[in-house]
Amino acid sequence: MKFTQTLIAVALLSITPATFAADAVATVNGKQIKQSIYDQIAKDFTASGQKIDDNTKSAIIEELISSELVYQEAQKNGLDKQPEYLAREELGRRKLLTSFFIQDYVKKNPISDADTKAAYEQYKTAYGEKEYSARHILVKTEAEAKDIIAQLNKGGDFAKIAKEKSLDPGSKDKGGDLGWFSPATMVKPFSDVVANLQKGSTSTSPVQTQFGWHIIKLTDTRAAQPLAYDKVKEGLQKNLQQRNLEKLMTSLRSKAKVDIAK
Repeated sequence: MKFTQTLIAVALLSITPATFAADAVATVNGKQIKQSIYDQIAKDFTASGQKIDDNTKSAIIEELISSELVYQEAQKNGLDKQPEYLAREELGRRKLLTSFFIQDYVKKNPISDADTKAAYEQYKTAYGEKEYSARHILVKTEAEAKDIIAQLNKGGDFAKIAKEKSLDPGSKDKGGDLGWFSPATMVKPFSDVVANLQKGSTSTSPVQTQFGWHIIKLTDTRAAQPLAYDKVKEGLQKNLQQRNLEKLMTSLRSKAKVDIAK
């Protein structure tokens, strides 16, 4: 028993202090793998919903060891001195620091409930007082659209033609049916025509948008039903935060002296 204990004591004394450094999870050829590196990886795992058990911890440490071995070999080969590596390293640092700055800015400049509720009122106003249910057929050219209108005037089936000829993948297989929508969610030339159609009628002329040429049939109308505040609150806050960041960038640019090489 005493012999075994003596061996353990000798073994412990023979291990270098670096092995037991409080801020290292392992050493590779005398180079420490910092505890902080492991902690960051574990934090990311936890944030993504994964549980850190003994197996996961071992796997992370083994991966860090493998990475360190390759890292050291790359240094031996001088790859860390190559211009492309140095450029990418600097770019990576810039992106990381920029990301940290934005996270810090967002944390220090939260969106208030008052601002969010004001944005919701704007959303309801923009949504409009009516919703529309319509079908459409989207084609490439005005000539093709006029030809389809002529077919419809002769009794052609709108849904059938939409399935055969429409270029809109979202509504084509549904006979051109777009479901219920607010004019605010559609491009203006499209929504302007829809708002002036009578229920059951079809546009008499092709409607051009950036997507192509449309033939539109109004199916029905109803009072507007904008989403409840709780349903859009998060999205509104993100939009407001994005606007704040855009204002920040505009302010930073206005105060900076920028010279672009020609």
